[in-house]
Amino acid sequence: MTPRVLVVDDDPLIRDLLQAYLAREGYDVRCADTAEEAERYLASQSVDLVMLDIRLPGKDGLTLTRELRVRSEVGIILITGRNDDIDRIVGLECGADDYVIKPLNPRELVSRAKNLIRRVRHAQTTRPGAIASPCLKQFADWALDSDRRRLIDPQGGETLLTHGEFQLLSVFLRNSGHTLSRDQLMDQIRNREWVPNDRSIDVLVGRLRRKLHDDPAEPQLIITIHGTGYLFTASVAA
Repeated sequence: MTPRVLVVDDDPLIRDLLQAYLAREGYDVRCADTAEEAERYLASQSVDLVMLDIRLPGKDGLTLTRELRVRSEVGIILITGRNDDIDRIVGLECGADDYVIKPLNPRELVSRAKNLIRRVRHAQTTRPGAIASPCLKQFADWALDSDRRRLIDPQGGETLLTHGEFQLLSVFLRNSGHTLSRDQLMDQIRNREWVPNDRSIDVLVGRLRRKLHDDPAEPQLIITIHGTGYLFTASVAA
């Protein structure tokens, strides 16, 4: 099937530019100039990737990203006009997979789109069916479903992890019982989609603690080792 991309931007020049480049690569490209118009389209059509401007009239791109991620595994690339750590961190933690900064390099953006669509489709095809057993990692009273990127609580409830949260928890599970510095954590979760920094590591730890109900005042699972980094204390079983 031809990959379908929805471009959401209130700037017609950017919409036309992205549509032209992506169409040239063989993508089926649709456009919207507001989050509300994008929602109406997504309610009736499936897409592989949403390219979304953060600064939109009406509902902003971060809000739409958060709402999409609650109900969908669609790929999301944010477009921001500022080279700003806060925008990038908030966007990624709302559930975006990647971001690009204006002025856009269309060739780079197409490359990022290809990589993300490939990953999204691979995740869809390898998602466990009715017969296959999910890949679960047990720790404390929790479990991580690695195939579906979901955290399962002691009562069986499920919480979707953002891309960054999932990567960080996976690193902790692989290194249970070992103190990891922020540099070590950044090295292990760095990939072609985004590059974390000290601030984003601390933000990810805080968000992961909240989802694990790990009291930040007296954490039991993710311990802060002052001056060093973080220690994940729970033993892990497949």
